[in-house]
Amino acid sequence: MKTTRIVEAVLFASETPLTPAEIARASGDLSAKEVEEAIGQLCREYEVEERAFQVYPLGDGYQILSRPEFAPYLERFDSITRTNKLSRAALETLAIIAYRQPVSRLEVEEVRGVSAAGVLRNLQERGLIEVVDRAEGLGRPMLYGTTTKFLDHFGLRTIDDLPGPENLEIALRSGE
Repeated sequence: MKTTRIVEAVLFASETPLTPAEIARASGDLSAKEVEEAIGQLCREYEVEERAFQVYPLGDGYQILSRPEFAPYLERFDSITRTNKLSRAALETLAIIAYRQPVSRLEVEEVRGVSAAGVLRNLQERGLIEVVDRAEGLGRPMLYGTTTKFLDHFGLRTIDDLPGPENLEIALRSGE
């Protein structure tokens, strides 16, 4: 069977991004390098054929997702399951953690001006943040950082893909 079709089938069936090594395990005779070459081939095929989907790099893996230009149609389609939206408090807290990580609960509360314990717990339960370290000092408070699931949720490959301060106002305006 053709390598590109094996890779395509595995990516299509997965609900989460997969690394080339994970995809290679689907067949006993594939290497991660062959998988990466097949992903490149699929990307080219989908581009030439103007498919409604593409293979996107997310976190440390890849996933087949619909192209952004089809979002208005998908939003109107009633049977599309929607993920639970994040509250304004959760988004604010995530932004603080993403841009300042590692950061303690007290530092988040200092920026937001309100208690963040419940929001932090909710974000941890969703797998968007995790405890990455403990600070030095009294009580050794936990320090939070974002997870690979955070990157996947927001369509980022790395944390460096977040808008820089100079582009933040533009990014926020386009999300309205």
